[in-house]
This record gives sequence, C-alpha cells and structure tokens, in this order.
Amino acid sequence: MRRLTWFALAVYAAVMVALTMLKAFYRIGYLWDPAIHRHRELRPVPLEDLLGATGWFLPAFGYLGNLAFFVPFGVLVYMLLIDARRPLLSTVLVGFAASLTIETAQYVFALGYSDIDDLLMNTLGAFLGAVVARLCGPRWHRVWIGLALALGVVFVVLAGLGERLGDPAKVAAGT
Repeated sequence: MRRLTWFALAVYAAVMVALTMLKAFYRIGYLWDPAIHRHRELRPVPLEDLLGATGWFLPAFGYLGNLAFFVPFGVLVYMLLIDARRPLLSTVLVGFAASLTIETAQYVFALGYSDIDDLLMNTLGAFLGAVVARLCGPRWHRVWIGLALALGVVFVVLAGLGERLGDPAKVAAGT
C-alpha cells in the first residue's frame, strides 16, 4: 500500500506541476491563454487580491481554488507520514515546502504569478488534507489513492483533448 501511495502522490504532484508551472505550454479548452503565463510577477502583499477586488468571484475562486488544490496533496503526504512523530505538523511543513518550491520556480523561470496568497492557501490546503486523512483514518486510504489516480487520468485526458474542448469564437465573444 505504501508504494501505491507514493505512486499516487507522484501522479498528483505531476498534475500540480503541470497546472502551476506548465500552463504556458498547453491548453485545456480555452480556460486560459498560454501566452499570459510566460512572464514573471511577484505578489508579496498578503490578501492584496482580496482587498483590492472589485467583485467577489475571482478572489474567492483564486483563494478557494488554491486551498482545494493542496487538499489531496495533504491527504497523501499525511498517509505517508502517519507514523512520524508529528504527522500533522510534518505534512504542513511538506505542503509549505512544496508550495514555496512551486512559487519560487514560477518566478525563476518566468512561468506565471508568484503570490504569497498562493503559498498561504496551499499550506492551509495541505493542513486541511492532513486533518481529513486523520479524521477518516486508514480505512479510507484506498479511496484517497484511487481519487488521486483518477484525478491524474482526468487531467491527462483533458490535456490531451486540448483546444478541442472549447469554442474559441464563444470565448473571444465572452459567452
């Protein structure tokens, strides 16, 4: 089971890297424009997007999306660290380190926005994932592994379909 957990974590981590650092090189429908992800921007002010927002949807989507994005990661890491002295704290530290690595790499390689809010929400997501794994216990481990692997398959299918998933005319028209 441990090897399968490591495999599921590797699959999910690959999806995480693809969705955070490689969006400049592929499309899933017309969810984003790859060209806008080929730049370097540092956003060091916490909650800046929330405080400067003119609406609620984009900040909520950004914050909750980053939080949810790291929940499966936290679940899987907790499963691997369950026998550690302090598995919850260890999982949070691994989540923080993974997020910091992603944000730093985005900045260094000019692959998008490096945002302190992403670091905070991702770390919180890893924490929540660890809490879920802890509360549900080992009887759910196979479920979490299966879901992580399923997410990997769904991502590969969506990325493989690429631009065929959207109508560029409707996206350009705003409908």
